[in-house]
Amino acid sequence: MKFNKWTLGLAAVGAVSLASAVRADEAPKMSQIQTALSNTTISGYVDVAAQYNMGNYAFVPTVNGNGSTQYPHGVSGVPFGTGYNTFSGPSKMDSFTLNDVDIAIDKPQDDTPWASGYHIDLNWGADALNGPLGTAGYVGTTAASGGANAIPAVNAVQAFGVRQAYVVIRTPVGNGIDWKVGVMDDVIGYEGNTDGANPNYTRSYGYMIEPPTITGIVGTYKVCNLLTVSGGMADATSGNNALSSKAYVGSVALTAPDNWGFLKGSTLNGGVVMNLEKFGQCNYYIGSTMNTPWAKLKVGTAFDLASVANQNTTVGVPGGANNDSGWVSAVYVNFQATDKLSFNARGEYFDLTGALNPYGASNGRGEEVTGTVQYNLWANVISRVEFRWDHVDQGNAFAGATDFGFGGSGPSTANSFMVAANLIYQF
Repeated sequence: MKFNKWTLGLAAVGAVSLASAVRADEAPKMSQIQTALSNTTISGYVDVAAQYNMGNYAFVPTVNGNGSTQYPHGVSGVPFGTGYNTFSGPSKMDSFTLNDVDIAIDKPQDDTPWASGYHIDLNWGADALNGPLGTAGYVGTTAASGGANAIPAVNAVQAFGVRQAYVVIRTPVGNGIDWKVGVMDDVIGYEGNTDGANPNYTRSYGYMIEPPTITGIVGTYKVCNLLTVSGGMADATSGNNALSSKAYVGSVALTAPDNWGFLKGSTLNGGVVMNLEKFGQCNYYIGSTMNTPWAKLKVGTAFDLASVANQNTTVGVPGGANNDSGWVSAVYVNFQATDKLSFNARGEYFDLTGALNPYGASNGRGEEVTGTVQYNLWANVISRVEFRWDHVDQGNAFAGATDFGFGGSGPSTANSFMVAANLIYQF
């Protein structure tokens, strides 16, 4: 630290102390740091659960497609080894689980025409997402049949990942376009990656076939209070993933105006994620959340359609002769009984074929029904219990006699049952 001669002279006669001079010199620097961080916020959650699968196991292809292996069903209740989100495997079965620790760091935009900011989501745990990979964060995974997915090993190490990290900037065109550049959550789907924001503990089949994150640029424009549109380009989320391969994304959100009576605030959303390369998957989504005349009751719907192009000459358009196509239809019901008590139900029917089929032993058609009771007894804590039933219409996708040490030697069955308790502390 350097001092001018006047400061040294005053210190020599005892008029000032060198310590106070140091503090005075550093004050502007500290003020600059505090100003830079003044609008930065830190938030997040800790998600833990206990899960019981009632002795059932998921029937999936083995590594390299050599026969069949019985893997337990139900990490986050999503079938094992299919689609973008492989939240499944032995690690959660009949276990206490650290699902996710999420820390979000935000610098939100202000109201100025050229505003900027950033958002970072760091997560760790069994359900951790890792940026452009978008898969559950396990260390030491093995490629599944066909190399499309990763199968977490038994007792896999729970990994750390960067779920989101993007810069957001505004360009003053019309009402202003907000651009996100970096790694971000996907633009489609009824359910998202933030655990406590979903109505149920387990994920849906629709969520399973959607890309959870994208890496690219997405612009959002609020046309008016009723209409918001988004569009952009990202690195390919599926397919051959050559250097120049890109995905094209877009979404539209409609919000019911105040003069629509009980429907005020209801939403209708639609969107696409298009991967146009060989083996690329195209996703199409439409969903809604509707208020009802009874203020305590809300109803949601979701429809996911996916198609995988299996030849160079075939784009992933549903119904193509060389495509694996499938769809998932879902209904959601939320009843807010009191400020603390709520009931959430979800019912799904899926028709998924080929690469989209979650169960190698069935024809890809089935249903699931999930019921969740949530009671927020403790401050800042989401506490809920959940029951889930999965069923396949053909074949026996669950349990089995050859389970490779996982227990449960009964006959295979078309039904799977799961009970879970879930706690999420939000800060």
